[in-house]
Amino acid sequence: MSAGKEKTRLILASQSRARQEMLHAAGLVFESIPAQIDEEALTRKWQGEGVAAQDIAEKLAEEKAVYIARTNPGALVIGADQVLECGGVLLSKALDAGEAREKLRALRGKTHHLISAFTLVRDGEILCAETQSARLTMRDFDEGFLESYCQKAGDALTKNVGAYALEGPGVHLFEKIEGDYFTILGLPLLPLLKQLRTHHNIDLEGGCA
Repeated sequence: MSAGKEKTRLILASQSRARQEMLHAAGLVFESIPAQIDEEALTRKWQGEGVAAQDIAEKLAEEKAVYIARTNPGALVIGADQVLECGGVLLSKALDAGEAREKLRALRGKTHHLISAFTLVRDGEILCAETQSARLTMRDFDEGFLESYCQKAGDALTKNVGAYALEGPGVHLFEKIEGDYFTILGLPLLPLLKQLRTHHNIDLEGGCA
């Protein structure tokens, strides 16, 4: 770490393996502490109030960061979340493989949006927030392909909101993808790294305890 830089404790308020892998690959040193909030209940509440999908992603990211920041004074906390919107409807993670199949049937041949957001919080203060969206169009695949995919997809069927992971067999579901790759994986990584470098003395040299 360069002389003169203060160490900052960095926390990711998420248990997402994809987000953890992105930050590790970027050379950051951080802790991962998942926020124990009821995302489904909050999403239903905000949908009932007419909150837009993009704003729901940002509000969920904020809730996670604020929750963890309460019990970790002085730490810089990254809250992150992702929602999937198709035809004006928000879809949740499938509970089991059968539900994942139904979701994929509903998405095939259509374009949906993956909306990812992050919020940085320290000691209850929201320092910045960013939301990005990507457009993904699925192929109109047949039932045979769907069954083959579901057999190979593993836990992506229930761990990811779209029942797929682009870094795995899920890439075969698509005919067109428009948007930032990191946003699709669940975190607008480039604007996050810019914030950490510019305002919080965190870079490739570590900068955090």
